[in-house]
Amino acid sequence: MVALVHARIAAAVAPGVTPRDLDVLAADTMRESGARPSFLGHHGFPGHICASVNDAVVHGIPDYRPLRDGDIISVDVGAIVGGFHGDAAWTYPVGDVSPDVARLLADTRAALMAAIAAAVPGNRLGAIGHAVERYARPRGYGVVEGYGGHGIGREMWEDPHVPNLGDPATGVTLRAGMTLAIEPMLTLGSPATRVLGDNWTVVTSDGSPAAHFEHTVAIGDGAPELLTVGVGEMAPAGLTERPIAVVN
Repeated sequence: MVALVHARIAAAVAPGVTPRDLDVLAADTMRESGARPSFLGHHGFPGHICASVNDAVVHGIPDYRPLRDGDIISVDVGAIVGGFHGDAAWTYPVGDVSPDVARLLADTRAALMAAIAAAVPGNRLGAIGHAVERYARPRGYGVVEGYGGHGIGREMWEDPHVPNLGDPATGVTLRAGMTLAIEPMLTLGSPATRVLGDNWTVVTSDGSPAAHFEHTVAIGDGAPELLTVGVGEMAPAGLTERPIAVVN
C-alpha cells in the first residue's frame, strides 16, 4: 500500500504541484484501496502524508505553496492495512536540482541501503546507526540527531528507537521477527535542527537542504526483507495500474 502511494506521488511531483495536491492524491489512493492513513490525526497531525521541502527534514505539513524547479521534497507515507502499519519516505527532486543536492539524495539513499544491510540477526541495534554514520560523515554530510527510525507493527512508532549513528557493539541484539523502520536523514550543512511554529515541521538550523529516505524492514533468518519494496524503484507489477483490494 505504501509503495502504491509512493508510485503515484513520484509520477505527480513536478514544478507547480503543491504538497497539498500530493496529500489529496495519497488520501484518494488509500481510500480506493480500503487502507487508512497512519499519520492523519496522530497527536493532531493534519495531513495524510508528511511533506518536507528543501531545508525541512521531517514532519512537514502539506501546504498550498507550489513546488519550484530545483526544489526537493521528502514525502513520508504511513498506511494501515489489516491492523498493521507500513512506513516509508523518499526524497524526490523537483525538475532539475543542483549537482550537490543530487549527490545528497543519492548518498542518503545509499546510506539507507548500508543501514538495511546491517539489520541482520546477531548484530546489535547500534550497527544500523553506525552504518549510516560510517557512510555519511566521510562524505561531509551532517547526520541529524534526535530523530531516527523505530520499531513498527500494530503501532506506528514502537520500541526500539533506531538512531542514525552509534556504536555497533551497543543496543539490543537484533533477531528474526523484528520489524523496523530505518530512516537516515542527512544534510548539506549542520546536523542541528529546530521546530517551526506549527509545532511539527523540523528544519535545519542553518537552512541547508536535507534528505530523508526510509523503508520498513523485516529481519529474517538471512538477508533483511524490504516490506515497502517498490518505494523509489519500479513498483511491483500492477501497483500503478489499479488499486489493491485490501481484505481487513
